[in-house]
Parts: sequence; C-alpha cells; structure tokens
Amino acid sequence: MIETERLLLRPHIADDFEACRAMWQDPAVVKYISGKPATEAEAWLRFLGYFGRWEIMGYGLFALIEKSTGQFMGEVGFSDFRRGLGPDFDPFHEAAWVLAEAGHGKGYAREAMKAAQNWLDEIFSPDKTVCIISPENGPSIALAKKLGFRATGEAAYNQNTVILFERLQPA
Repeated sequence: MIETERLLLRPHIADDFEACRAMWQDPAVVKYISGKPATEAEAWLRFLGYFGRWEIMGYGLFALIEKSTGQFMGEVGFSDFRRGLGPDFDPFHEAAWVLAEAGHGKGYAREAMKAAQNWLDEIFSPDKTVCIISPENGPSIALAKKLGFRATGEAAYNQNTVILFERLQPA
C-alpha cells in the first residue's frame, strides 16, 4: 500500500467491484477511453484482470481510496495491456489513470500517479514508461506532461487515434 497526503493506493479487493463497475459505466468517465459505458460483464472481466496482473507481473493498477472518506476514487498505476502498438511501446510499463467523477478536478490523479511512479521506479527501475491518451482529452494530456511524459507520435487503437507518450528516466 502507498499513502499520500490525501489518498491510499492499494491493490483492488473484492469489495471494490461495485464502485469500479459504476465508474466504468459512467459516460463522463469513459468519454475519452472507449466512448461507451462498460456492460456488467465487461466491468467484471476488467476487474478480474486487475488481480491477475498483480499475480503474474508483480504490478498493476492500484485502487485509489480517499483517506478522509474511504471512498473509491478510481484507479492508477502501470500495466501491460498488450495493445500491439509496436516495439517502441509494447515492451514498456504503461501508465494508466482513471478517476470516478467524484474525484475529478481535485488533483488526485497527479498526486496518485506521482506516488505510483515513485513506487515503480523504486521497485522496477524502468528506463522508460509509456501511455496513450485521446487527443481530445486535454486534462490527461496536461497531466502526462506534468508527470514527465512527452508525446512521441500518434497511432490507431480500437479504431481511434491516440497520442503515444513516453517518460524516460534520467541517465
């Protein structure tokens, strides 16, 4: 578990499913990710994948919990999503963040991702991390830049254009 000033980051637990499902079914949350709310089955498969990634890879997405309320606020961390975007992207830890609407506009994504990056750097010492963001998602693009990512190009993913980003470790 990772603790920041306002947040707890921990692997998901079974009790997180309902809040996780609700988040992935919220049109405002998925607007720039898939564009369509998840079905119950899609949310369940995604949720099960969180446990498997931690078991197989030793890392994954953290559940983001607001310390003052205990409320599930979203997910942040790193994964291997097997996106098929090529050798400059696929072999590297991929950063991801998604917040429930209740967590929007509070700086939680930045606070949590800085802590997750520090954790990943300490445990795995990656030379490079990557992420993809929809060109229309201005807040996430701004956050990626604040986290040290830089755009490296564009790609097609799930019939949508995405911006590819990378964050290199200082030499």
